Amino acid sequence: ATDSANNAATPVTRTVVVADTIAPVIILSGDAVMTLALGGTFTDPGSSVSDGFESGLTATRTGSVNPGALGTYVLRYNVSDSANNAATEVIRTVVVEDQAGPLITLNGSATVNHEAGVAYVDAGASATDNVDITVTVDTSGSVDANTTGTYTLTYHATDSANNAATPVTRTVV
Repeated sequence: ATDSANNAATPVTRTVVVADTIAPVIILSGDAVMTLALGGTFTDPGSSVSDGFESGLTATRTGSVNPGALGTYVLRYNVSDSANNAATEVIRTVVVEDQAGPLITLNGSATVNHEAGVAYVDAGASATDNVDITVTVDTSGSVDANTTGTYTLTYHATDSANNAATPVTRTVV
């Protein structure tokens, strides 16, 4: 700058630094907490990254899910931009759980013709489960061997994860 007498001012310099100081943001696709049936297939819905300065950033995922083992699994998503601004870590929790009920199998026939007047002894049923080694089978209904008619016995079972089996019936005539 100069004044009206043509005197020049001492030059002043201003340095302007343009820098990326804002961290990217990770956005999960899908839910942050997911459940998966034991033995199912896990497909990570993934994530996207938003950044005010850069495009094309992709978060790195660490962790894994074992669909064949009950448990809680943690997947972590992280990313930094080229200015080394780190996004806040995002976490997805995947719970592999027993969602299948036991399977009941009748011992003997589903329909039994029984002689009136002779005490009826039921052959029972058993149950298998994808997780529990033993499952108790409960029976509802009864047979009055001294009264002719058709009777229905219904077998029920529930595993330790509170999954109910599809009831199975036996008809006794």
